[in-house]
Amino acid sequence: MTEPPSDVEDSPREECGVFGVWAPGEDVAKLTYYGLYALQHRGQEAAGIAVSDGRRMVVFKDLGLVSQVFDEQSLSSLRGHLAVGHCRYSTTGSTTWENAQPTFRTTGSGSGIALGHNGNLVNTAELRDEVSALRVVSKGSRVPATTDSDLVCELLAATSTDLGVTEAALQLLPRLRGAFSLAFADETTLYAARDPHGVRPLVLGRLERGWVVASETAALDIVGASMVREVEPGELLAIDEDGLRSYRFAAPEPKGCVFEYVYLARPDTTISGRSVHAARVEIGRRLAEEYPVEADLVIPVPESGTPAAIGYAQGSGIPYGQGLVKNQYVGRTFIQPSQTIRQLGIRLKLTPLRDVIRGKRLVVVDDSIVRGNTQRALVRMLREAGALEVHVRIASPPVRWPCFYGIDFATRAELVASGLDTEGVRRSVGADSLGYVSVDNMVAATDQPASRLCSACFTGEYPIPLPEEARLGKHLLEDLTAAGEQPALDTSGPASGDAGPLSVGYGAAEALSRP
Repeated sequence: MTEPPSDVEDSPREECGVFGVWAPGEDVAKLTYYGLYALQHRGQEAAGIAVSDGRRMVVFKDLGLVSQVFDEQSLSSLRGHLAVGHCRYSTTGSTTWENAQPTFRTTGSGSGIALGHNGNLVNTAELRDEVSALRVVSKGSRVPATTDSDLVCELLAATSTDLGVTEAALQLLPRLRGAFSLAFADETTLYAARDPHGVRPLVLGRLERGWVVASETAALDIVGASMVREVEPGELLAIDEDGLRSYRFAAPEPKGCVFEYVYLARPDTTISGRSVHAARVEIGRRLAEEYPVEADLVIPVPESGTPAAIGYAQGSGIPYGQGLVKNQYVGRTFIQPSQTIRQLGIRLKLTPLRDVIRGKRLVVVDDSIVRGNTQRALVRMLREAGALEVHVRIASPPVRWPCFYGIDFATRAELVASGLDTEGVRRSVGADSLGYVSVDNMVAATDQPASRLCSACFTGEYPIPLPEEARLGKHLLEDLTAAGEQPALDTSGPASGDAGPLSVGYGAAEALSRP
């Protein structure tokens, strides 16, 4: 079997990052750029920024990393007092320019709404039917975007003409089912909203002359904003020249994603008052208690396995060391490796330090096992480099169920732990021993009660009811379109000039593209 070109291909995919800022007198485009830079780990497929100066809204987006999409010229063209930014991994819809965010819609009055979304909705098909019932005629000749985020923006724009954005949001948000942390805006007001379960993180920060909302506290730190609080589950915030207003659109039923602590969030982020780095170190300590082994050295699979490996070393008394070097410049790329290079698999990203691991009994700590390809290649590589024994320890329980709330896991048939017990997985990856932290110890390390966390990918217990299988799936909207059910989506952009980076808006909005 051909192995993936890097461990990214065999890990849980990140979801998305959202960022919003209201700060008159500040360079909001650059603040948003740096905020997205801090959130790059949450999505590496596309990035975009929407900026408003109070009269006109402009959106600039493209496929690629934040640093690839934006440069000084594009950022300098985005002038205003409020902005919404987004970095994307496609958990709904394909990786296309049309699906990059922020998504943009015009209202019946000619105003604009830009929206960024982290999470996944589970009533997407129902919302699509609602959008189609509006009988909105598509503008231009672009292929309609195919994401749940577009449906939300379309419904928000359609109802805000008569009600205003705040009231339209208060009517729409209770009808959304699933996970959503939203940052959206019209020309004058920045909004943020979080689903009643608070599955995905969303925080509020304060600047000297404004406010910031972001997926993680690490994004507040990079722009110099002080942490105020988390956006509460079931809360809508509105920020404009009159200050900050809070609205409750649903009663909170907290079910934060436990995988944020394990893998998704940056280690320098804080979630529900708990340092993510501290949680991962504690998981490692507990893993050492659950699955001790006689060994000479504990090494992490960098970077996501590093805190848990430190904790395992502390809990076991086995020395911690760096046995693998990560190539920081291998990541998502539009240049596909040749078949020869692809066969090198994980070696594109990790290189063993032979002098460190030769003749050693190793404990190798990683964050998770999804398909098992990465661990299989890693064990083989370490043995070839001279390791006497390779004991794999995983800082999460076996992943047996897919996520429908914003993480793009493999299908259940592809999840190695869904069809094999621990011993079967051990044999599959070729380790001398294998141990996963238990659900109870993982949860305990977060300092959160189990009742406030979603662990569905480990337990199969989904806190938000799911529709029938036929109305689920990453490519649901595309499948419906292919089946002949044409969506009535307003793509809200000019009919020409759609190639490459583009800013769309209303009135005097113009296309922006690199020379």
